Amino acid sequence: MYRNPFIVTGYIEPEYFCDRINESERLVKSIVNGNNIVIISPRRMGKTGLIEFCYNKPEISNVYYTFFIDILHTSSLREFTYLLGKTIYDSLLPRSKKMANTFIRALKSISGKFGFDAVTNLPVFNIELGDIEHPEYTLDEIFKYLENADRRCIVAIDEFQRIAKYPEKNIEALLRTYIQKQSNSNFIFAGSERHMMQEMFLSSARPFYLSADMLELKAIIPEIYIPFITGHFGKCNKTIDNDTVKYVYDLFDGHTYYIQKTFNESFAATSENGICSKEIVLKAIDNIVESYDTLYREILSNIPEKQKLLLYVIAKEGEAERIMSSDFIKRHKLISASSVQSAVKKLLDKEIITEINGTYSITDRFFAIWINRIYGTV
Repeated sequence: MYRNPFIVTGYIEPEYFCDRINESERLVKSIVNGNNIVIISPRRMGKTGLIEFCYNKPEISNVYYTFFIDILHTSSLREFTYLLGKTIYDSLLPRSKKMANTFIRALKSISGKFGFDAVTNLPVFNIELGDIEHPEYTLDEIFKYLENADRRCIVAIDEFQRIAKYPEKNIEALLRTYIQKQSNSNFIFAGSERHMMQEMFLSSARPFYLSADMLELKAIIPEIYIPFITGHFGKCNKTIDNDTVKYVYDLFDGHTYYIQKTFNESFAATSENGICSKEIVLKAIDNIVESYDTLYREILSNIPEKQKLLLYVIAKEGEAERIMSSDFIKRHKLISASSVQSAVKKLLDKEIITEINGTYSITDRFFAIWINRIYGTV
């Protein structure tokens, strides 16, 4: 039996990693040359996969300790510090018990709260969030540890724009102060909210102004992605035509995750020596969307009516432009420009919708399909 080549979770082996040749070369070059780098792309376009792919290149894996944290669901400096500390410890332990123990000793503010595994007698990071009483002190200890580690370090922070929403003041300035003092570490700042990331790194009024190289991750072009997909079907004695693949590519505007997820399901539903027809692909999308039904209903139940009205409109449009205009409001029977403006702000804050250059879309493409089907907006 062949392995499903369309991987959606975990590390993607080079054989199953599509393109990103230029992007991976730029990322590795920036890091090896001692620079920090910003990666900006829409959600689920492949930022995480690209970083992990580069982490496994010999010029990185043989030289650096590598760490990756996703701070999307954090809401305070305390949570950020906790997640960073836990990630560093959990990453170090299987690679160097000596450095893991050194890390514990470096965290004087919480080192006494580590537990021990009864079988291995090794320390375990069983610290609770509340154990970090003074996150700024613990954070300082973490950065001092990185500075003194016995190998160079790379720290990737995904959804970095999240720190701008923390309630504590001057978090950007605090982190910038720590990071600019690092001579033993480099940082990858990844984010999906384009406007916020550009503001953070390109505005002269912000602490991170021009502190990192910039890399914008766009959709893999169809001339590369379509042959990649048909080729992997062919290698596994299955067939799919270019038009069917292009239909999926266009449906999701080249968004890597949604394409991979669709063909992961479609591949599994296609028998060996069989043909993956458009009907199989459509059924695969139906199954995926249906599997999220309970989750989507819960999300929708927590959205007020005025926000829902705008959400339905954006789902129907696919990509909505000039949403504050009188024509848009009249055409979609919305209440007023002020109510639309308020709803947009809240939906953006919840990251249910995304804005790129004045164009709004539903962040989760499967959610958009579900809305259109359930509420008959198409």
